[in-house]
Amino acid sequence: MQQHLAKLAQRLEGKLFTDSTMRTLYATDASAYREMPLAVAIPASEKDLKELIAFARTHQTSLIPRTAGTSLAGQVVGNGIIVDVSKNFTSILELNKEESWVRVQPGVIRDELNLFLKPHGLFFGPETSTANRAMIGGMVGNNSCGSNSVVYRSTREHLLEVKAILSDGSEAVFGALSLDDFHAKCEGDGLEAAIYRETRAILSNYDTQTEIRKEFPMKTVERRNTGYAVDLLIEMAPFNAGGPEFNFCSLIAGSEGTLAFITEIKLNVVPLPPKETGLLCVHFNSIDESLQANLIAVEFQISASELIDHYILECTKNNIEQQKNRFFVQGDPGAILVIEFARETKEEIERDAKACEERMRAAGLGYHFPLLFGADTKKIWTLRKAGLGLLSNLPGDEKAVPVIEDTAVDVKDLPAYIAEFNEILKKYNLYSVHYAHAGSGELHLRPIINLKTKEGNQLFHDIASEIATLVKKYQGSLSGEHGDGRLRGEFIEQMVGKKNYQLLKKIKYLWDPQNIFNPNKIVDTPPMNAMLRYTPGQQTPEFKTHFRFPNQDILQHAEQCNGSGDCRKTHLSGGTMCPSYMATRNEKETTRARANILREFLTHSDKMNRFDHKEIYEVMDLCLSCKGCKSECPSNVDVAKLKAEFLQHYYDANGVPFRSKLISQFGTASKLASVWPGAYNFLVKNAATSNLIKSIAGFAKDRSMPTLHKFTLEAWYKKFLLNKRNNYHSKVYFFCDEFTNFNDTEIGMKAILLLDKLGYDVVIPKHTESGRASLSKGLLKRAKTFVEANVKALAPLVSEATPIVGVEPSAILTFRDEYVDLASDQTLDQSKKLAKYSFTIEEFLDRELKAGRIDTSLFETKEQEILLHGHCQQKSVSSVQPTVSILSIPKGYKVSVIPSGCCGMAGSFGYEKEHYDLSVKVGELVLFPTVRKASDATIIAAPGTSCRHQVKDGTGKIALHPVEVLYNALK
Repeated sequence: MQQHLAKLAQRLEGKLFTDSTMRTLYATDASAYREMPLAVAIPASEKDLKELIAFARTHQTSLIPRTAGTSLAGQVVGNGIIVDVSKNFTSILELNKEESWVRVQPGVIRDELNLFLKPHGLFFGPETSTANRAMIGGMVGNNSCGSNSVVYRSTREHLLEVKAILSDGSEAVFGALSLDDFHAKCEGDGLEAAIYRETRAILSNYDTQTEIRKEFPMKTVERRNTGYAVDLLIEMAPFNAGGPEFNFCSLIAGSEGTLAFITEIKLNVVPLPPKETGLLCVHFNSIDESLQANLIAVEFQISASELIDHYILECTKNNIEQQKNRFFVQGDPGAILVIEFARETKEEIERDAKACEERMRAAGLGYHFPLLFGADTKKIWTLRKAGLGLLSNLPGDEKAVPVIEDTAVDVKDLPAYIAEFNEILKKYNLYSVHYAHAGSGELHLRPIINLKTKEGNQLFHDIASEIATLVKKYQGSLSGEHGDGRLRGEFIEQMVGKKNYQLLKKIKYLWDPQNIFNPNKIVDTPPMNAMLRYTPGQQTPEFKTHFRFPNQDILQHAEQCNGSGDCRKTHLSGGTMCPSYMATRNEKETTRARANILREFLTHSDKMNRFDHKEIYEVMDLCLSCKGCKSECPSNVDVAKLKAEFLQHYYDANGVPFRSKLISQFGTASKLASVWPGAYNFLVKNAATSNLIKSIAGFAKDRSMPTLHKFTLEAWYKKFLLNKRNNYHSKVYFFCDEFTNFNDTEIGMKAILLLDKLGYDVVIPKHTESGRASLSKGLLKRAKTFVEANVKALAPLVSEATPIVGVEPSAILTFRDEYVDLASDQTLDQSKKLAKYSFTIEEFLDRELKAGRIDTSLFETKEQEILLHGHCQQKSVSSVQPTVSILSIPKGYKVSVIPSGCCGMAGSFGYEKEHYDLSVKVGELVLFPTVRKASDATIIAAPGTSCRHQVKDGTGKIALHPVEVLYNALK
């Protein structure tokens, strides 16, 4: 087979991967399943797709279509060839505003489609919680909907036409057909004609129609994805006189890529929703109370009614990103119902929300009814959408598993159904998380189970079986929007009856006689507790790590990644995570891939040192250690931390590369060079000597080298002490990090002079370097020496009244981040104290400003535009908001935050020759174009030394540290 695959690779315009690394990365999706594929294809054209289909037919293998890989039921896991169309099939092909439709390729992201449509006053309605990375092809395959399905229903209702390649390699276009056109399609000898002809014969049978209507979910259950949608086909002409025109799109939607390979999709688009939206966030004491209130809410022409239960609310308390979105929560509610009103005016929303509240209060339901508008609504939806990822943030092996998370019933039956559901769980001594779409009769219900145990594996199956029986009792759908896949396929026969199940199999093999398209999904699925990520009874060793991983080990931390793919969002969606993916659009460069590869080898390696694998190194290589995932990943998977830990163990087995040693010695080398700064600067600026140094060090020739200031900050400070005044109102310690001391001395000087002017006695205590350079290269043993020294030196000094501040975010914020995880047990408490009283200078000034201790009259008044680029670790561990706040102190200063993620430099990453091009690509996503467009009068501000260097190299413009801007604004 390998020889055949090699020949196939030569015929493809795109790429075909057969190596174990890529196959491993595509062995999972966002479900509980794992199966190693034969190969991974990244097709570049429809010709490639036809080559792949012909190969699968000839060699009796299969094709698994894949876009973002966020499937929750194992739809894109299989042992055939994974065909990833997310990179090259991303074009919006045509928009017809007059007829309100758009034609796209399957790899177009839902939110980015709507960014394109917005200027035309249109949008695509169905909205999944993964909408910033979910792709239209996947949404069609799963028949996705989302929180607004009360109004916009599912993808199926908006699918007008599909262009696809059939299993024999022929092309077909499926759309609405008149009666004559339908019968005409039945004529002919090709596969397309046979599909129409046999479908006509099968569904014309009265007994077949009766059986379908009897056994399929009731029509009032709008979210129904059980099996193939033959229940919708029989309501069309010619099977139902007076019914809508026949359209196979209703069958293709929700078919999970098992019938044909979609290449183009024509969608109905609708006018933009009303201008005003408001969220009534009703607090309840229990789930049942919220579901009773939901029946009242749906009477008010709402656009969504979403449940968030107390388990998810608890998870948000410990998530850096979601803590900011809890502002509306009062107390510890048992559940919150987020009810969305969309109207033309705010007054209309207030009127209807008040009426809804009065009805609920009269019924004795709810205790707190905040009504939120504007930017606050986005925060609420962000918190709600983070639910899936947050559930993976449970430490240890017990997880909220996707097993019966997609059931849907008539909304009127929901309270009774959930009550019975919870009784079943109680029988097993289980509890479940409840969240999502109460307004449309579907809650995402996830029991907490340990799938690593034999008991947990069996429980996984038993719960699914019992709940399937319960859903059938209510004539509901086992899948409302996530699809059947492997997870629910086993129970479809139970849900639709034996005769209908045989009908579904007949449909599958009519379209795909050789079973090449995504086999073992929907029909003929293996047992739902087979091929899971975790083997029942699996044993893994204890891992001795340098970092501490509170309440878990390093493997369990990697396992927090559930594959939800938040790291696949692009720069158009904002945020920092994940810069390497944003620039390359390669799955291998996602945060998810890095967690997956580490999980795979820590679980299955037969080596004593399970970190000693080149495959892990290769996948980790393009991680910029930006820390974006630490805050933006809803599961809080800190891949920068995982990478650093991995590198130390990998180096233990393979030695430390010369360049890594060199970079880790930055502080020591700078100290030596500072004796002759002029000579050093000549060597790094002169073309000949600079290129020689870069060649030896492994740095990119096109990257400029940082220079040393003519004197150090420490030397300047000694002279400053001679002329200090005596009348200070407060004391503050200043961390003289290695970057500020040797390179950015003027910034340090201005910071100290600014603080002095504002009445602060600035003291530089004795300390060593931060250890940032060692941390960034994974030299944790070396970094730990700096941690221990600084904690012992600084922790006794700092307090609420005398904190320590720093100007370089990557240095000072190590005190709040890595230091606490790297400190020894003996210094742990001291490291926590140091972390508590360590601030970036912007945070400190913002705190003092809010406390009324800064005299704003000291600053000039004039109109000044400022563009601010925040530092990655600042955005992850802290916030850019304090920087915006202090830069706004001078009256007339207007600050705009550049919606950039990582600048691309990321410490030494952007210097390294093999990473330079990627570094520039990351900068070109948002940062460089924005800076270039700025007028010469606009100040570019950036707290990070690497960020300022990147801006200068990439745009030729000089960026200032925020304290420089403030210092320059003093009268």
